[in-house]
Amino acid sequence: MNFNLENLVPSRFDHVVAAEPGENGKAVIYIRNDGKLEKKEIQFHPFLLLADPAILSGSDLNFEIVRLNGDSIFCHLAKFADSKDYASALKFLKKTKGFNPTSPTSPIRLFNDEMQQLLTSEQFRLFRKMKFSDTRRLQFDIETLMTEGFEFPNAEREGDKIAMISMSDNTGWEKLLVLEEPYSEKELLEKFVETLNERDPDIIEGHNIFRFDLPFIQTRAKRHKVKLNLGRDGSIISSRPSRVSIAERTVNYTRVDIYGRHIIDTYFLAQFYDVTYRELEDYGLKSIARHFGVASKDRTYIDGSEICTMFFKDRERVKKYALDDVRETRAIAEILSPSYFYQTQLIPYSYQNCVVRGNATRIDAMLVAAYLEKEQSIPVPEQSRSFAGALTEAFSSGVFENVWHCDIRSLYPSIILAESWVPKRDSLKIFPFFLENLRRFRLHAKDAEKSADTEEKREYFYSLQTTFKILINSFYGYLGFSQGTFNDYTMAECVTGSGRSILSSMVKFLKDSNADVIEIDTDGIYFQPPAGVKDPDVMKDRIQKILPKGIEVELDSMYPSMFCYKSKNYALLSKDGEISMTGAALKSRGLEPFQREYMKKIIEHLLKEDFESIEKMTAEYRTAIETRKWPLAKFAKSETLQESLESYRRGIAEENGKRSAAYELATKSGRDYRAGDQISFYVTGTKKNASVVDNSCLLRDAPAIRDENIPYYLAKLDELYKKFSPFMPKSEPEHDEEPGLGL
Repeated sequence: MNFNLENLVPSRFDHVVAAEPGENGKAVIYIRNDGKLEKKEIQFHPFLLLADPAILSGSDLNFEIVRLNGDSIFCHLAKFADSKDYASALKFLKKTKGFNPTSPTSPIRLFNDEMQQLLTSEQFRLFRKMKFSDTRRLQFDIETLMTEGFEFPNAEREGDKIAMISMSDNTGWEKLLVLEEPYSEKELLEKFVETLNERDPDIIEGHNIFRFDLPFIQTRAKRHKVKLNLGRDGSIISSRPSRVSIAERTVNYTRVDIYGRHIIDTYFLAQFYDVTYRELEDYGLKSIARHFGVASKDRTYIDGSEICTMFFKDRERVKKYALDDVRETRAIAEILSPSYFYQTQLIPYSYQNCVVRGNATRIDAMLVAAYLEKEQSIPVPEQSRSFAGALTEAFSSGVFENVWHCDIRSLYPSIILAESWVPKRDSLKIFPFFLENLRRFRLHAKDAEKSADTEEKREYFYSLQTTFKILINSFYGYLGFSQGTFNDYTMAECVTGSGRSILSSMVKFLKDSNADVIEIDTDGIYFQPPAGVKDPDVMKDRIQKILPKGIEVELDSMYPSMFCYKSKNYALLSKDGEISMTGAALKSRGLEPFQREYMKKIIEHLLKEDFESIEKMTAEYRTAIETRKWPLAKFAKSETLQESLESYRRGIAEENGKRSAAYELATKSGRDYRAGDQISFYVTGTKKNASVVDNSCLLRDAPAIRDENIPYYLAKLDELYKKFSPFMPKSEPEHDEEPGLGL
């Protein structure tokens, strides 16, 4: 199939790798063809949507009014000569009319993202007719020194210098800039700027660069009066506090923008990936590289706390370590980035914004752009309300052998298309148009992936089908998105109701067939097949016969063993021995390292029904705690200071804050701890119910004679053992022996 995106979203320009709105009624676009970069100037007139053009009367500004088709509220579009007149119009409306554009009753609608305005009004998209490999991508990473007595480098401290900057790009080029070889820190930064501009990347990639590397570089550059003029027009980088929503969490970060380039942080990409797959142990670069199998066999590993010491003792090893970091970043980006890259070919956002904006927000931008390109009026969102959601239930808990998983292929999108449902305010039926075509594209991309005769083609079609899958599965969520222009809570309610009915009918059929249903998770069912049924295709065909037209079942996985703890919290043992865990109850990152390790091992033993090893392991853990066998790091929690010590103390004094062990320890240390510093500490004392705030010690200040709270950590072990003991066989203790493990 010819994957011609013009059928979905037309684009006036191809091979555009970057676009920048200007201030004089113009915009600049950068076009990359056969490796060569061309700069081109095009028209750009910022715009507002209005319910009534009369609200601009008396503004004395240069603008044009376009009457939009249809009778939705925003039926006029005001196009301004340039960004100056546009900004003046906003000031006029706020000052003379008192309008708040974010109010649901506002007679104006604006788009704060100038890039969205540019791509929508000039009807083009970035990267059109390009593959991911056609772009120029550069990766970088920094290694830093650290003042003695601290646990984490802080750019505000004079001695916490940048020691190395490693760089690479997707042509195979690599470069390493090293402090004192021969550069001062100032010269190191200047050389970094010079080198990056010489390589002229379209995309800059790094791991955790928004929260560490880029802010660190900015602070050190300011100290040395080095201009970070990394923009393609010679401009310096800009930054501002921002935040990104990742599932139920909000992550604060420093957003950095560079003129004519996109910045992609693989730290965020990994977290977005983990929302769906829940497979990552943590979001550190090395751990992610091992997970995806891109860590080389001779990869150099150095503990972060040893970088500073090793820089002076074994610099060559640190150099190898630094280059391995950018190589792994490049490899991870090549796995996690393409789906966002190809979404950018459809959505009127920059590549950088396609990553950090939510799924529903991206879909809304795509739908609104389609309306405006047809000069159709725009409605206001429906007021938010609650409604019944998906069916999730654990029918049984425990360990189960020979577990099968059946899944409805794109359940909610399939229901919407099968029922021909359309959001009530979508007069052009753009919503089902995109949903149906994206679904068709995805199926063809999956077929093309299977029949690809080269690895390059296979990766390309995999990226395409993943892109379409992400968008398709977000259409249902968009219906219940409070800011969605075409949201429809009644339709969302109908979709989930139909989904629950379909899954309930499948559960009933499985139970009537003498299958043992274990868990329902949104759009799939885990079950043990009926006795005598060994062919999954036979079972699939039986289930398919009871389903409505347009709803397709997949029996996609079989597992030797499953551990079900409670609803949406379970672990699976695959045929190749891999274990995957789902749910916060089994993967809490708030536990101490020894607890996370213990829980992972106990789940593995449960899945393999190796109960003797659980008892043996638990006894070994108790002995290790009692005899202080482990290093203290196994007991230490790490926290990042989110505010200054002064701000913390003020909050406590004014009774507006809660006491924190990390802040109390930082204050007592006498060190110059600042916001952004990391604190690692453990609990001391002799009572298992000790107050953590009043009985803790900084890991780096641990005395020579060990003082961790043994009863406290034994109690932590006991809690975990008790958590899983109901899933172990009961055994009667013999009267002439010690009563168990004391748990």
